[in-house]
Amino acid sequence: MNNFDWFSKWNIYSPNSIAVTDFDNGKSYTYSELNHLSNQLAEYFSTEFKLGLGDRVAVLAENCIEYVVLFGVAQKLGIILIPLNYRLASQELNYIIQNSEPTLIIVQNDFLDKAKQTAGFGNVKFKLTLDELSKLQNKLSEQQKSEDIECEEITEDSPIFILYTSGTTAFPKGALYTHKMLFWNSINTELRLNITSDDKSINCAPPFHTGGWNVLFTPFLHHGSHTILMKNFDPELILKIMDDEDVTIWWAVPTMLKMITETDLFKKAVMKKLRYLIVGGEALPLEVINTWHNKGVPIRQGYGLTEVGPNVTSLNQEDATRKLGSIGTPNFYIQTKIVDESGMQILGEGKGEFLLKGPNVTPGYWKNESDTNATINNGWFSTGDVVMRDAEGFLYVVDRLKNMYISGGENVYPAEVEHLLRQHQEIDDVAIIGVPDEKWGEAGKAFIVRTKNSELSEDGIKNYCLEKLAKYKIPKHIKFLEALPTNDSGKIDRKSLKNIE
Repeated sequence: MNNFDWFSKWNIYSPNSIAVTDFDNGKSYTYSELNHLSNQLAEYFSTEFKLGLGDRVAVLAENCIEYVVLFGVAQKLGIILIPLNYRLASQELNYIIQNSEPTLIIVQNDFLDKAKQTAGFGNVKFKLTLDELSKLQNKLSEQQKSEDIECEEITEDSPIFILYTSGTTAFPKGALYTHKMLFWNSINTELRLNITSDDKSINCAPPFHTGGWNVLFTPFLHHGSHTILMKNFDPELILKIMDDEDVTIWWAVPTMLKMITETDLFKKAVMKKLRYLIVGGEALPLEVINTWHNKGVPIRQGYGLTEVGPNVTSLNQEDATRKLGSIGTPNFYIQTKIVDESGMQILGEGKGEFLLKGPNVTPGYWKNESDTNATINNGWFSTGDVVMRDAEGFLYVVDRLKNMYISGGENVYPAEVEHLLRQHQEIDDVAIIGVPDEKWGEAGKAFIVRTKNSELSEDGIKNYCLEKLAKYKIPKHIKFLEALPTNDSGKIDRKSLKNIE
């Protein structure tokens, strides 16, 4: 048994405790059952596909028990999971598949046509549909229990995930997520949220997000807790499950919490066991905080990012209204530093770029030395976010150096969308910013300079994007300009764009 194999440990300590309930089929799986399934599948992968330490396995699927078993295989065998975003267009998926070079790809049948449209899919050596994997696991589960598989030595620096983030350049970057990061993120989360083996939560966040895995789910698996796994977010269903299953902790993005408060069921819901809600992605409006507090449910806000943690800071629930908009204070095993434009550290109160250091910082980006070197310096990770620290040490995000905006909890990087739009024959130039949106928090606004004599319409631009981009990346607002405003250095003046109606 290696030290990174959580299911094997819980198989000894508490084998009959429920680890995961698959909401769609209603079946619950104990830690013993997950350990057995993971052992069997690890042995099968090792024997049939010759998979071992460092081999990549890409997965294009929604939340499902098969995904959880694959996580167990990764801890036992040392393979690297690549969760693929099923909301992406085929062109976007193709880049990730080709860049990560998986030996095996597993695809949910709903997304098989999309996968087959990529050139990268055809180059993958081994392929399984999710149905085939499910049947295989059912067959393996009936076999005699196997011993823990012998594998190459997994170290704390061995990656367990490659998590692709939307790029500040034209293409997404694959952040390496190691076993060490997994462990320390769990410890940081447990220390701030008081997670115990008696806790229960719901996970409806998509598995291609670090949040879907690492805000609560993997810390729960590490601590022997119980997670109810759902494929999609349904506000009324979430409320019903909270009451019926006595959920103790749940995390969401602000848009989700607002949608829940607008349901008819919200006034009737009791949520008697819910200790608090975890909120991330963007600041939660005071009105929404007060609505939940009036229901007796405390709110805890925080800050995180794929490459670090992701759980970096946390705001205690008693400070939710007193420190409105704050991301709280750094988690236990994270070093933070705020620096000015010259790189000098700012002590006490002040505003500057947020730098992070610790055992939960990524070693870098997959096959991308230039971005790794540009982002990590002497162990310090440059977040690209400007934060303000007040006199009490509480932190506030005040700007994003990288121009990223958040729409419905999804990070959108304008450079990626701009790169695509510039390929349109009738677009001469483009700039995109995030603007406030009542439903999604923020939405994209594209400023377009058309080529001479072009009659390209707003619908034409959106239809062009629809074929090549995930829907949440498509700008909601289009504004045509004769020329983009520039500053003294000739660069696009994005600040002035915010003043254009």
